[in-house]
Amino acid sequence: MERAITVTVDLGKPACRDGHSTQSGRREDWTAEERSHELRELAASCGVSVIEELIVNRDRIDSGHYIGSGKVEEIAMICAEKKISAVIFNNDLTGSQEKNLEKIIKAKIVDRTRLILDIFARRAHSNEGKLQVELARLLYMLPRLTGKGVEMSRPGGGIGTSGPGEQKLEVDRRRINSRMSRLKKELDGLSKRRGMMRKKRTRNSLPSIAIVGYTNAGKSTLINALTSSNVIVQDKLFSTLDPTVRRFVLPGKREILFIDTVGFIDRLPHNLVEAFKATLEEVSQADMLLHVVDISHPKAKEQSDAVYRVLDEIGAKGKQVITALNKIDKIADRSIIDKALKSFTNPVPISALKREGLDGLIASLINLKTGPQIA
Repeated sequence: MERAITVTVDLGKPACRDGHSTQSGRREDWTAEERSHELRELAASCGVSVIEELIVNRDRIDSGHYIGSGKVEEIAMICAEKKISAVIFNNDLTGSQEKNLEKIIKAKIVDRTRLILDIFARRAHSNEGKLQVELARLLYMLPRLTGKGVEMSRPGGGIGTSGPGEQKLEVDRRRINSRMSRLKKELDGLSKRRGMMRKKRTRNSLPSIAIVGYTNAGKSTLINALTSSNVIVQDKLFSTLDPTVRRFVLPGKREILFIDTVGFIDRLPHNLVEAFKATLEEVSQADMLLHVVDISHPKAKEQSDAVYRVLDEIGAKGKQVITALNKIDKIADRSIIDKALKSFTNPVPISALKREGLDGLIASLINLKTGPQIA
């Protein structure tokens, strides 16, 4: 197992208007400690052992190394002493910053977007999923090739991986663009095929409900509980990636389709949203949304907000929504649930794992047609 140290930079500045972290700002609704904890979970999802977590307070970003030279030297010493092979930043780095850090630290440097891309690469099993991940990787690499010898070795050798990505492969921008064009063409074909399937479902009067939510909120557990299926369930971020469609018969023998989609996360990399648009079309084209929220998580509301930002980005505004307040079995204080019932759209408290509250959820799905919509 690869040994790593995580670095979360706390700039102490107001959040950007779109709620995303940049080279000059950060989100205010997550503390540095909370963001560091989530980064540890992301690393674990990639099979990495986090030996140490660092939080670095900065007034501004260093253009050359992102953090100050003194802290870079400190990290280099920690890596040498504890035999750490990777340093994972909870921020997005430029190609030059990665290169400069690697020269001093003598370890693999991975930024947040790269880590999430590597997790997606490990989770993709279908042909479409693999194509989408490859496209996202190329979109990530392309700006990092500008103005220097085009080397694919660093962008290709991600966290927890080895093999071809670590070989010295010289690929110029033209070849990357050509490959991206081919990938987009293949994905467009798959998207058209999915569109034809949606039309067929519409002709057969099968309404669809897309299950959305923050990663690890319990979406796959819920779809298993509702449909008696066997979607893989793991206590890891992004444990499932490829979309799953399951039939379900409502009381009155009316059939619907549940569509399980990839989990979202705060500051979901734009490259992933762009590459996965074909899959995420299932959300934007669905008749309704079932939003699964891990109500036991201390940042449940902030996670919900992150989901709505992605829904906005993919054009899923205006859809009817029910919020499944999941994992109530983990909550001893009933007042937490009562407060949540006032904070979410069409809330229904459930425990997908214990199969509690599912009858109420199904009843809400039947009666949703006249319910409130996403703002």
